[in-house]
Amino acid sequence: MPELPEVETSRRGIEPHLVGNILHYAIVRNSKLRWPVSEKNQNLAG
Repeated sequence: MPELPEVETSRRGIEPHLVGNILHYAIVRNSKLRWPVSEKNQNLAG
């Protein structure tokens, strides 16, 4: 599990690309996450 500073660094890196924009889709590249992404959430769009 990543440490909080690593997560914060990642958040700061992607924030400028997301704020004020609409996320149309997301790709889950690792299906073996600690908390799996439900099938319902894998198909979210809009």
